[in-house]
Amino acid sequence: MLLNHGIHLGYCTNIHRGETWDQTWTTLRDYTLRVKERVSPDKPYGIGLRLGHQASLELLAPGKIAEFKDWLATNNCYVFTINGFPYGSFHGTRVKEQVFLPDWTSKDRLEYTKRLFDILAQLLPPGASGSVSTLPGSHKTFNIGGDEISAIFENVRLCREHIETVSAATGHDLHLGFEPEPLGLFETSGEVLKFFGLYYDRHPQDKDFFKFIGLNYDTCHLAIEYETPKRALSRITGAGIRLSKLHFSSALKLKPTPEMVTKLRAFDEPVYFHQVIADYGPTTPLRRFKDLPDALQFAQTNPAELGDEWRVHFHIPLHAQPTDGFESTRDHIEGAMDWLSQNPTKCQHIEMETYTWEVLPGEMRTGDVVDQLVKEYDWTLGEMRERQLVG
Repeated sequence: MLLNHGIHLGYCTNIHRGETWDQTWTTLRDYTLRVKERVSPDKPYGIGLRLGHQASLELLAPGKIAEFKDWLATNNCYVFTINGFPYGSFHGTRVKEQVFLPDWTSKDRLEYTKRLFDILAQLLPPGASGSVSTLPGSHKTFNIGGDEISAIFENVRLCREHIETVSAATGHDLHLGFEPEPLGLFETSGEVLKFFGLYYDRHPQDKDFFKFIGLNYDTCHLAIEYETPKRALSRITGAGIRLSKLHFSSALKLKPTPEMVTKLRAFDEPVYFHQVIADYGPTTPLRRFKDLPDALQFAQTNPAELGDEWRVHFHIPLHAQPTDGFESTRDHIEGAMDWLSQNPTKCQHIEMETYTWEVLPGEMRTGDVVDQLVKEYDWTLGEMRERQLVG
């Protein structure tokens, strides 16, 4: 939906299953339209589309995009952004590190992302801007050296050229947002600056780079890094990096007492990565764990070295604070909203992203998935209205 200052808000449909185009479209009919009926029944409704590799190939079959555009128009919906991070299966099977594959060293990742822009440019309303989000280059455990960095930058350069070509041909403002994530190739605001700075060192002539390439700032991910939104967002945009999209998402946090670590085991599930970062105070470095089982094993063998606080990459509903001793990083979302209210032209695309619906503990679900999404809209719109971001 369109908010003040030309800002578009939607939820990311990666919360629903769907690897083929037929499966993806079915979820839009079965769930997304029900959400629209409750939050934006009479106004155009923006969709944050998750489109995997297989679905993207199938959507390019003759007549499919025209058919989908007719459906969007009939239902007063529009697509303004695509989540291009998960390439393959994203529900019901082990995802973990596979979500980072193929990474940006691979031509498969390049061709998939180019394809998403080809599709998005055909779906966008006239004059609208469009964004695609993607992984932060690679993962720190993938043995990334100089050759791999060179391959990443070459593929990014080729993708940037493709985006410019499609933008020029269609008149749309198109941009790609790299999404920092814990243990990604870059995960903090400082590493973002280093990554893009290194690209510019190698391609100093690419003056329009940030017109087409920018950052997807996920509030869950940067909160897990113990960053403050005002400083991080100002640091990133102050360096000239385009803020392609904001992901509103919330992480789990806790005081790592033996009792709370035991309770945390309820969140250990086999599908997604749940990186953990432990804080030991201002004079001690953060400790990073690749996944929740690693943190739980460390707690078992080193009970006196757990630190002051743990933050866990487990997306929880925006509207509901956890109970039973757990807390959330929702204050980071609120801080990002505060920053946006002071800088409302810095980012036009916002997605709410709580893809963990199927693996949430039962007490953290609110009705069915449509009920949860409506409550997330209600909370988000209410907070944004207080900051004059919603009319």
